[in-house]
Amino acid sequence: MKPIRVFIVDDDRDLAESLSMALEGSGCEVELAYSGEEAIEAFRKKDFDIAFMDVKLPGLNGVESFLEIKKIKPGIKVVMMTGYSVEQLLEQALDNGAWGILHKPIDMHKLLEMLKKVGEQGILIVDDDQDFVASIQDFLTGCGYRVFVASNGEEAIQRVHANSIDILILDLRMPVLNGLETCLKLKKEGYAIPTIIVTAFADEEKTVLNDRCIKPANELLRKPFDPKELLAAIDNLKKCIRDENNEG
Repeated sequence: MKPIRVFIVDDDRDLAESLSMALEGSGCEVELAYSGEEAIEAFRKKDFDIAFMDVKLPGLNGVESFLEIKKIKPGIKVVMMTGYSVEQLLEQALDNGAWGILHKPIDMHKLLEMLKKVGEQGILIVDDDQDFVASIQDFLTGCGYRVFVASNGEEAIQRVHANSIDILILDLRMPVLNGLETCLKLKKEGYAIPTIIVTAFADEEKTVLNDRCIKPANELLRKPFDPKELLAAIDNLKKCIRDENNEG
């Protein structure tokens, strides 16, 4: 497994460097920045699996910087760090997709638990239309997401077994196992993965879409769709995942 790529943004150099040493000791690749502007430039040039960003930064604050970074890489996981009571800023960050909050002094156990959840998590696209898959894969990868693909239900289940998938983009009409059969098998095996159903036959498949086993999948996109609609659907599911993580 590749090392997790971590980005730390904090103007407290001693704290940033001590976190970096601890994470590198845990096998992570770490890069540092000491201002929001520096962080934004780094995201234009590189990809990271997760970023830990202080709220109080010189110039652009952490939330303002996060909002700019999200425009560049919508899929990035950003955890806000703070030693102050800045509830309004934190609420703004969470509302716009921040992955979590760490309060200073940093609890390293909690931070490492967050890194475990990053691992090989990503989005799995399941569709036998190779052109569609290629276009969506390129789009989501360009947005900063880690993307896996499968061309049928059986292959999708193998991907789920081999990787930690946090969102499924699933076509209903596929060979080997169709979308409903795939959902049923995953559910039977104990996998409850937030799912976006994509279909060009929504009117014809009303019965399937209303099935109690697939209905919790919660997002439906009719082909063809604007990629921005896909990003909005992913953001909705990520919010649900984040809420569940915060409750846990």
